[in-house]
Amino acid sequence: MPAQKKNSVFFDASMEEEDRRETLLPNNNNNKNKAFARSQSHAFDELKSFRSWLKWMCVDQSGAWHTFLSWSVFIVLAIIVPCLSHFYLACSDCDSRHSRPYDTIVQLSLTTLATLSFVCLSQFVRKYGLRRFLFFDRLCDESETVRKGYTAQLNRSLKLLFIFVLPCFTVECAYKIWWYASGGTRIPFLGNVIVSDTVACILELCSWLYRTVVFFLVCVLFRLICYLQILRLQDFAQVFQVDSDVESVLREHLRVRRHLRIISHRYRVFIMWALIIITASQFASLLMTTRPAADLNIYKTGELALCSVSLLAGLLIILRSATRITHKAQAVTSLAAKWHVCATIDSFDNTEAETPVTRVVNTQVFPDGSDADDVGDEEDEIDNTELVPSYAYNTISFQKRQALVTYFENNRAGITLYGFMLDRTSLHTIFGIELSLVLWLLGKTIGIS
Repeated sequence: MPAQKKNSVFFDASMEEEDRRETLLPNNNNNKNKAFARSQSHAFDELKSFRSWLKWMCVDQSGAWHTFLSWSVFIVLAIIVPCLSHFYLACSDCDSRHSRPYDTIVQLSLTTLATLSFVCLSQFVRKYGLRRFLFFDRLCDESETVRKGYTAQLNRSLKLLFIFVLPCFTVECAYKIWWYASGGTRIPFLGNVIVSDTVACILELCSWLYRTVVFFLVCVLFRLICYLQILRLQDFAQVFQVDSDVESVLREHLRVRRHLRIISHRYRVFIMWALIIITASQFASLLMTTRPAADLNIYKTGELALCSVSLLAGLLIILRSATRITHKAQAVTSLAAKWHVCATIDSFDNTEAETPVTRVVNTQVFPDGSDADDVGDEEDEIDNTELVPSYAYNTISFQKRQALVTYFENNRAGITLYGFMLDRTSLHTIFGIELSLVLWLLGKTIGIS
């Protein structure tokens, strides 16, 4: 009996120890998995190469050391170097070709937008993590087509970033090298004029490249996230091609609207302030270049024009991505209405009347030809002019289909900016204002009108 009691006590103790292990292990695993998903890379991670590029660009903040390095590089290249360049390196007694009267606007515009972009990007990564911010944690619920298309677009995003940055950087390099090589400054802060000019030129070019890359990086990431929603909408359009019930269609559309609202809330501060800063920069540039005593030539105003074109290109990336996803989301309404019409026509054609009726020969006024072969790439799964094949639609009543179409008409999805929808009307308005400002500025600076 004592032996049995001893064995029972030992068995109960071991069971309690196992229970404690079972309650502790999931929490530890969840914490480890959460930290792993937010910051670390592994051999099968889709973001491994992307994180490597972020580290090379010194904007990765996955750890304490990387965060310190990222902020240090930002302070040096985005704040200290522009201040030194403006107050100490630019000579005050230069000739008319080497004076930089518009350097204040250029430095303030680039530094302000780089600061906005860097702070927003740091907040995104710190608050959500890179995988969650780019919605890679939700890709497991998507189809194979969406996953492959989004991963391919992620790999293409960095190429698109450098497509926009490298041409502008090449022009900036040519201007800075000419400015220093032709005697723009003669401050031997390193003991030798040539070495000092070389170091100063490299620092200025690195500062310009860093600030421009950070701004375009946030713009390209916004475009990438919007592209994911376009892939989801194209996949969502397939529900009207198969036998789907109204409840599943409604649930999927609510999920798409929720993701669009999340994107709008995350990016609305950046979009609003970027629009304000770029517009203010264009107005300030025009006020300075339209002064009666303004001395305008390509040597003085070329850098100002290059800065304006670069900032406007980044703004157009954001606005085009927002309006494109808004257009695709609102095109679902016409797709649902067409689905409802095709289903209604099919249900009436298949209805057998109780009494025979005299059939009237229908003379077709319009040709029944199909232009599907002539369309090309102008149409996709959402925006198309083909009839929806109506089979198995008799399982959905007319009232349910009409209620779904009414819901789509009164609940338009898209990217919003503090309640204002970024659609094509808003794009035309903003684009008209910004394009007028930049064309006027280019006409005053480098003679383009």
